[in-house]
Amino acid sequence: MGLPEPTVLSEPAVRSGNGEAATPRSRRRSVPPLSLRLCAGTAGAVLLLALPFYLERFWLEAGLFAMAAAIGAIGINLLTGATGQLSMGHAFFLAVGAYAYCVFAADGGDGLTGLHLPTWLAACCAVLVAGVAGGLFSPISGRLSGAYLGIATLALVFIGQHLMFNAHGLTGGANGRDVPPLSLFGLTFDDRELVVADVPFGSTEKLWYAGLAVLLMAALFARGVLRGRPGRAMNAIRDHRVAAGVLGVPVARHRAAVFVLSSMYAGLAGVLLALVFQRTVPDYFGITLSLEYLAMIVIGGLGSVSGAVAGAVFVSLLPQLLTRYSDALPLVSDPGTGGLAPEEAARYLYGAAVVLVVLFLPGGLVGVAARHRVETDPGEKP
Repeated sequence: MGLPEPTVLSEPAVRSGNGEAATPRSRRRSVPPLSLRLCAGTAGAVLLLALPFYLERFWLEAGLFAMAAAIGAIGINLLTGATGQLSMGHAFFLAVGAYAYCVFAADGGDGLTGLHLPTWLAACCAVLVAGVAGGLFSPISGRLSGAYLGIATLALVFIGQHLMFNAHGLTGGANGRDVPPLSLFGLTFDDRELVVADVPFGSTEKLWYAGLAVLLMAALFARGVLRGRPGRAMNAIRDHRVAAGVLGVPVARHRAAVFVLSSMYAGLAGVLLALVFQRTVPDYFGITLSLEYLAMIVIGGLGSVSGAVAGAVFVSLLPQLLTRYSDALPLVSDPGTGGLAPEEAARYLYGAAVVLVVLFLPGGLVGVAARHRVETDPGEKP
C-alpha cells in the first residue's frame, strides 16, 4: 500500500457578485499577461539600443566587457552547469580566440604574423580555431570528470601562458599585439567618428550593437540546446553518468561535443574582448580569469542561460564600478595608497558572494527569481 498523497492547501475561491468562482486575487496579479511581458521586453530592447546615444564611453566599455563575459559564461555553463564537467581552462580558449583573430586579420605590417583576411572572416576562423583546440582536448574531457578534469584543464592555462609569452611571432610576447578593427558590410568599427542623429559614434558605440547581436544569438542557440534532446542528455550525464549510459546516452561523445561547443563560445568571447581592448596581452588570460568565470556561473545559477548572463554582469562590472567610485568608497583606493585596490576588493566581494550562494542560495540569482515567482503564483494541482 502506497503512502497517501499530501493534502494541498489552496486559497479558497472568491465568489464574484453573480455567484461564480473568481480567480484568487494573488493569482490574478502574479502572472502578467503575454502582452505586458511583450511590452516589457520591447521596452528593454529599445533601452539597450538607445544607450549609446546617452552614455559616456566608460559605461559603454563596461557594458561591452559584460557582454563578452556573458558569452563566455554561457559556454562554461553548458559544460559545468548543464553537463557537470569542471573546467579550469576557460581562459586558455579565450586567449586562443583573441590571438587567432589577430593572426588572421592582421596584415603583418608590425613584423608579426598576419594573414590579412577580411576581419569578419578572421573572427569566424578564430572561433573555429578555438573549437579545434577544444576538439584536440576533447578525448581527455570525454573520459575525465570532476576534479581530474579540472586539474587537466588547469594545465591548459599554464601551457597557454608559456606560448603567449614566448611565441613572439604570433603573440608579440609580453607586450602583446594590436587588434585590427572589425569591418562588416562596409562599416569599420574603429575610432573614426560616424555621426548618427548628431551623436558621434566611435569604436565603442559601433561595437555596442555588434556585441548585443552576438550575445543574443549565442543565448538563443544555447537555450535551444538546453531545451532540446542534447540538453536532456547533458542533464542526465550531470545527474547520474552511469544511469545515462544505461539509458543509451553516449556519455563520452556528449562530453567531448559539449567541451568543443564551450570552447567555441570562449573563442567568440575572446574575439569580442580583443576588439574592445584593441590590444591583447598575455597577463589578462591567466588562472584568475578562469576562476572568475566559475564564479559567474555559480553566482548566476548553474545550468541556466539567464543565470550565466546575470552572473557575468555582476562579476565583470563590480571591479569597474569600484574603480570608478574608489574615491567615495571606504577602504578602496588606488594601488599603493594604503587601501584595497579595486580589483582586489572586487575579488573579495564576489568570493563572498560565491560562499553565500553556495550556503543559502544554491540556485543562484535566477533561483531567487524563480522562487519569488512560485511564491507569488502558487499553482494548484488539479
